[in-house]
Amino acid sequence: MERDEEKAELDVAQVERQKTHLSDAVDGDVDEEEGKKIIWRIDRRLVVLVGGLYCVSLMDRTNLSAAAVAGMNEELNLTGNRYSVITLLFFVTYMIFQPPSTVVIRKVGPRIFLSTITLAWGAVMIGFGFTPSYQVLLALRLVLGAFEAGYFPGCVYLLSTWYTRYEVGRRYSVFYLLGCVASACSGILAFGLMQMDGLAGLSGWRWIFIIEGVITCCLASLGYWLLVDFPDSTRKSWRFLTERESAWIVRRVNADRGDVTVPKFSLISFLKGGLDLRVWSYGLIAFCTNTLTYSLAYFLPLILNTNLGFSKGASLCLVAPPYAFSGIYMYLISCVGDRYRLRGPILVLNMVIALIGLPILGWHPNNGIRYFGSFLVTAGSTTNIPVSLAYQANNIRGQWKRAFASASWVGFASLGGIAGSLVFRSQDAATGYRPGLYACIACCLLAILIVCVLDLTFYFDNKKADKGEKELETSHEEYQPDFRYTY
Repeated sequence: MERDEEKAELDVAQVERQKTHLSDAVDGDVDEEEGKKIIWRIDRRLVVLVGGLYCVSLMDRTNLSAAAVAGMNEELNLTGNRYSVITLLFFVTYMIFQPPSTVVIRKVGPRIFLSTITLAWGAVMIGFGFTPSYQVLLALRLVLGAFEAGYFPGCVYLLSTWYTRYEVGRRYSVFYLLGCVASACSGILAFGLMQMDGLAGLSGWRWIFIIEGVITCCLASLGYWLLVDFPDSTRKSWRFLTERESAWIVRRVNADRGDVTVPKFSLISFLKGGLDLRVWSYGLIAFCTNTLTYSLAYFLPLILNTNLGFSKGASLCLVAPPYAFSGIYMYLISCVGDRYRLRGPILVLNMVIALIGLPILGWHPNNGIRYFGSFLVTAGSTTNIPVSLAYQANNIRGQWKRAFASASWVGFASLGGIAGSLVFRSQDAATGYRPGLYACIACCLLAILIVCVLDLTFYFDNKKADKGEKELETSHEEYQPDFRYTY
């Protein structure tokens, strides 16, 4: 009881310290009312735009399942494990080109870098619609992975530089929420595009790729004008914040975690982030979470069609409700996390929800209830994407360590994508894809274990820091004595 009261007092003290620092950052030239308006402008311009582009990114990398249901497998003779090979090849180049992306985006600037790679992968998507063979499809998936590699880690890194630690969770959730919208709507959009079958002599599945590729190219052009730079950058963003407003953002973020200043890049500084074992633990959480999310993205329509007995059109449309539900749940739970400054317990809660849904999806005799299980699995797994990003961002200081951690998180997430591409095998359809379900259950349990261990180490390190026995995150040259880990 005394320990709980002592912890509560320490938490209150930490909150008061942070409020004091943030108040010091907001000096007389920006009052509270104007500050709220500035943050709202950043939300509208930055979060909505990068989320919208991520929406088409997620749609473009996962629309293979819709094309497979629409007839691609038969026309290109994707027998045996060919479909699984196509899905996982994307992640080979996706992983290779991710690590340097957070460095390149700093050098080139988000506006040019993000809009250029978006335009490039949109053009590749159009090429998918004219694929003559399995071999060409393999090559295009490799190229698509190379172009998409820089987008997600670049956006995660960019968002983390604009917001304080306990604002970023909700922003990550909105960013990824728009990706859920893509997943929810992609099946319905694909079903509509299937109706173009025969137009210009092209099959319906080809029009899925072509039209979605054109949409991506149009949004990339919009992004060139509207994307914004880092708050401390001297490069101008079109009709965005004034220098005074940007300086205010820099001051408040610096007061929160003291790492706005970007040291000169060196490979040693960048790779030094890998010396912290916790960085790799965040990556393992990303691996476990993304194994679930990608297995759903690539195989849920096929499971609904071949295992639960729904028609092709129904299977594509029934993907939408679970993702719509998970989007609502994701935003609400992220608001709770930001308000109460919780990350680890929410990660565990979401994995438990997924653990409840997996057996229902796999083993219940009633197909309607099995479909309900997909709601729980989708909500639990997809919600942990933004929560795990916030968990990592809240517990790291230093720009280059943050850049390395973002790249490593996405790298492990890509490994999860490869695993998710393989866990549900076509030869397991007769048994209800049970080996894949076992693999997903194991990922949930591993993630829960990692989070529990991390939270214990955070708790003891914070206690030592409060007693003056330990300094936290001291690798950054501007040490911040009030920094504490979030669990």
